[in-house]
Amino acid sequence: MFELICNVLLWLGLLYTYCFNVLEAPVPTRVARNPYNLQPDVWPKVIIILLLVCVAFNILRIVRKNRGNPEFSLGAFFGGVGSFLTNKLFLGVVLVVAASLVIEPLGYMATCVLVLFLYGLLLGNRRPIRLAVMSVLITLLLYVVFSVLLSVNLPRGTIPEMREFALKVEQAVSDVKGKIMPSSAPAPADTASEQSGGAK
Repeated sequence: MFELICNVLLWLGLLYTYCFNVLEAPVPTRVARNPYNLQPDVWPKVIIILLLVCVAFNILRIVRKNRGNPEFSLGAFFGGVGSFLTNKLFLGVVLVVAASLVIEPLGYMATCVLVLFLYGLLLGNRRPIRLAVMSVLITLLLYVVFSVLLSVNLPRGTIPEMREFALKVEQAVSDVKGKIMPSSAPAPADTASEQSGGAK
């Protein structure tokens, strides 16, 4: 029953996110000029729809698997609320919800590193230094894929230190991109990037 309730809450949370929180960010000029380019909200919507389908299938699987099980009931669930609140699946959902609340002030970089690190600890990883390094590397990889290659706007954060860090990373990526592809000029730090629809 714990797994079913977590999946139902996750499905409802994803549906709410799809309906109310997939905001259309400013469209970069080069994207707006080309009607064949994907808009910034396409990838988040596609990912959420896929997640909704997968979670729905998982809910059906759980119900079929536990049909006729006397312990698969709300009465049994309320008798074990304590274990539900310490369940890893529930704590994972709480972590994702918390990340959605802090991503605007902290920005993508810090939020993604924290989520990956804490989720690793939750899953039982006991090598914090290695986990921290992997969290940073995966965050940078995701940044390059979504922000650089797919032109998805990622929040820079409203806290000055977090925003400054994000701008430095963006400048470093622009410099590397300029060396690899000399024809593409690096984007200026804050102003021009925002005007062209860069990460907010």
